[in-house]
Amino acid sequence: MTAWAAMPVGAEAERLTRALVEGVSGESFEVRWLHQGDSIQLEVIERGHDYGPPLDAADWGVSFSGNSRVRWARLDLPGGGGVPEEEAWTEPTPSPGWLGFLADASDLLAGTLDPGMVPAIIAQIVVPRLASWCAVYTADQGTGPLRLDYLWHADEAQSDALRARLTDVVLPSADGPAVLNIDGTQALGFPLTARGRRLGVMCLGRRDRFPDESLQLAEDLARRAALALDNARLYAQQAAANRALQRSLLPPEEPRTPGLDSYVIYEPAGETNEVGGDFYDLFPIGDGVWRFAIGDVCGTGPSAAAVTGLARHTIRLLAREGYGVAAVVGRLNQAILEEGERARFLTLLHGEITIAADGLDMRLVSAGHPEALRLRPSGVVDVVGSPQSLLGVFPEAEFEADSIHLEPGDVLLGVTDGVTERRQGSRLLDDESGLAKLLAECVDLSARAVAERIRRAVQDFAPEPSADDLAILVLRAPVEPL
Repeated sequence: MTAWAAMPVGAEAERLTRALVEGVSGESFEVRWLHQGDSIQLEVIERGHDYGPPLDAADWGVSFSGNSRVRWARLDLPGGGGVPEEEAWTEPTPSPGWLGFLADASDLLAGTLDPGMVPAIIAQIVVPRLASWCAVYTADQGTGPLRLDYLWHADEAQSDALRARLTDVVLPSADGPAVLNIDGTQALGFPLTARGRRLGVMCLGRRDRFPDESLQLAEDLARRAALALDNARLYAQQAAANRALQRSLLPPEEPRTPGLDSYVIYEPAGETNEVGGDFYDLFPIGDGVWRFAIGDVCGTGPSAAAVTGLARHTIRLLAREGYGVAAVVGRLNQAILEEGERARFLTLLHGEITIAADGLDMRLVSAGHPEALRLRPSGVVDVVGSPQSLLGVFPEAEFEADSIHLEPGDVLLGVTDGVTERRQGSRLLDDESGLAKLLAECVDLSARAVAERIRRAVQDFAPEPSADDLAILVLRAPVEPL
């Protein structure tokens, strides 16, 4: 028989068994306990004569098989036959129905990588198919004492009372299912164990007994739920580490540029768990003088992040040491090449801005980067900066800075290829000077408004999410002093 089913009536079953054994007339007999739906049948098989009813059994009898006599008594399990019709349990149907249930449960559990959502999904899968209520206990960060993470009851009016009863419940420490001591319900605890680590406990309860099939299903579901919870936690830890790494590769705070109208937008691609290769920077190096950079490292992930960090910090350090724009780019090229096998190609737009009485003076190097565009107040858009070699390829590459002047109201736009190469089928956003046409529509807009207009156009260009990082840098020579 299923041993756990007899636990609620174990003492009474033993008493009746002793009574049956006391009536044995011979020396040889056999005792059996049989799990029969909503009851436990106790049998003593012997050779002998008839006898009267054993104590106060719900049902009893004598049957014969060949020269053997079987005396039996039956005990009703708690809740068996006494559950109101509206709460009565419907026996699980055999497979393939339950196999479909497990398949659907697996899909739901695999559909989230948020560890905070997994306990809620577990409980709502279980109730009411397998149990009247479900409580999921987990530990913070997978370690420490277990706490009640999520509770779901088929009857919401009973949730508060159940929560109070669960406050002092002793959770099982065994590797397998365990019976819990909770008044008024039959409750079982299933450990949530994945990859050799115990992550929590799934507790199920109901007023009537648990059918054999539901116990097996609950054990299977607990294994799948534990694996889903562990996967979600591992993903969340990796995502948190990547976010921290990504933040370290960007300026610590939004750039403040008094006397200069500027705005930057940075968006990593989609919802992937990779560190992007795009970066930007805008920082002062003197009174009324700033440096800016916007770049794109080939690839994503830790290898690209290493080159991104090298580039951003090298640019800042050399610029503040007094190196000119071209010298900074040349030395960065050598630093990337010295990385050897870890080196990645890098495109870069690096410049210096000086506030002048009649606008902004700039020194600019475009190293393999998408063209920088200038918008005049008249709506004319032209390319600024001559294209030069990308970084990390040619050790002999030399760089020269172009001098550019922005009149009041002029706008300089720098983007990464997440903008210019936004794809819709076989067509790119920048085909037929598409980006220049977008910029021409931004006359008289602030730097922020220009950046937001470009971002919205990128999003609207294709229905699917972008597969590339995006960075937009807009500098505008103010018409009047800010």
